[in-house]
Formats: sequence, structure tokens, C-alpha cells
Amino acid sequence: MGQNDRVRKLLTGALATIVAVVVGAVGTDFGAAIYAEYRLARSVRTAAHLHFDPWASILGFPFISQARAHEYREIEIRASGVPHPVTGKVSLEATLHSIDLAESTWLIGPDAALPVGTAESRIIIDSTHVGRFMGIKDLLVEAPQRESNDATGGTTESGISSGDGLIFTGTPTAADFDTRVSVSVDMTMAGPHDSTIVLTATGVLTGPGTADETVPEDKTAAVLKAFSARIPDQRLPFGVAPTSGGVRGSDIIVEGIAEGLTVRLDEFRQS
Repeated sequence: MGQNDRVRKLLTGALATIVAVVVGAVGTDFGAAIYAEYRLARSVRTAAHLHFDPWASILGFPFISQARAHEYREIEIRASGVPHPVTGKVSLEATLHSIDLAESTWLIGPDAALPVGTAESRIIIDSTHVGRFMGIKDLLVEAPQRESNDATGGTTESGISSGDGLIFTGTPTAADFDTRVSVSVDMTMAGPHDSTIVLTATGVLTGPGTADETVPEDKTAAVLKAFSARIPDQRLPFGVAPTSGGVRGSDIIVEGIAEGLTVRLDEFRQS
């Protein structure tokens, strides 16, 4: 029994040592990742002239092995409530894949130039600010009814609907119409670098999931005009060209995906 007790104590001690080493290693890795994310957020703030630290995340475990290999698997950067000269405020998002740190360090500085395998870039305008731009103060933007039952709220990997048949609901007072109404709106991109959001109202909607309000024939043209607009200067982070646009939740989103480019942090905010 005495020998068994000694063996048990040795095994227990060895196991405790292993656990302590593993926990210490994980803690060190986690701490290094948090510090690198903090420095990245500060660098984006400085380079992009933001008034706050954006949310920044360096994904993948273990972190230290990525830093030693001079390549991060994935970086996400998000900034909400960024002042914009046209719409008042927007949100900016970027997801970078296969980030080459050969010309930088594991602590990315504000002047870093980062070759990336793929860049996903998004600009987001919520219903409130779209409505203010259009003069419809109670505007609510929704995905097309045929897509609203999707588990992600849309059709793309990032949960963005198509741009056809969006549902805009609000009170178009500019059309001398003081009742909430729903209309179908198509969203496209135009202008220099496809940076202008074009919203074209195509018809009044009634029935479930809408305001269910009809519009007199002599008011229809004015109502559709009130729900149509061109929103310029909606350039994506890092200058990525738009590849899709639609709605996620109650926000209008323009997204671009590009491969094999080099990004600079001062290009995160384009307007």
C-alpha cells in the first residue's frame, strides 16, 4: 500500500505539473494575442483618424505560432458610428485572410503595409441614417420577404441579402402622404468606383410583413419617388471594389471581396 501511495503521489504531482505548464502556455498565448489586438486597434485608430479604438481581433490558436511564422490566419476590424460627410454615420468592417507579416512585426504598426490573400470589406448604414438622408424619419429597411426566413437573414456568407426587392417602410411626407407605407426597392451601385448606392422604388407592397397600406393611384408616383435615392461616396475599407449589396437585419450593406492585394491601415476609412 505504501508503494502504491508513493506512485499515486508521483503521478498526481506529474499531472499537476503538466496542467500548470499547459495552463501557463495557454495563458501566455492568450495574453500575447490580447496585446497584439490592442496594438492593432490603436494603430487603426491612428492611421484612419478615428476618434475611438475599433474592435480588432486576430483569429486562430495558437497565436504565438502564427506570430513566429510571420503570418496571421485571419484579422477582423470593425468600427461603428464612424462620422461620414454624406450619411452622418456609417459602420466599417474588414476581414483579412492570410496576412503576411514579413515586412511588419507581430505588433502591427500604423504605417504597416500588409499583403493579404483575401480581403472582405463592408460599409454599413443603418435604417435611421438612410431615413434621415431620404427624408423619411421612421424608415425601416428589411430583406426581401423571400429571403427573410434564411437562418442568417440573407444569402451571402456574411448574411447579406440580395439587392432586389428590399422592403422599405416609412412615412413619405415629401409625397404629401402621412401614413406609413411599404414599398419594394431595388439596390444597385453606380458612379465612380461603384461608390454610389442607387435605391429605386418599384412598387407599393401590401399584405403580411408590410405596412399593408394601399396608395391612391394619383399619389403612387410621388410615393415611389420619395423612396428612391442616390447615396454617393460609399467607398469600402481599403478601397476594395463592391461585389454585392443588400440588407442584413435593418442595415444596408455594401460588400466587396478581393484577392491578392496589399492593404495599409490608413486606407481603412475612405471618407
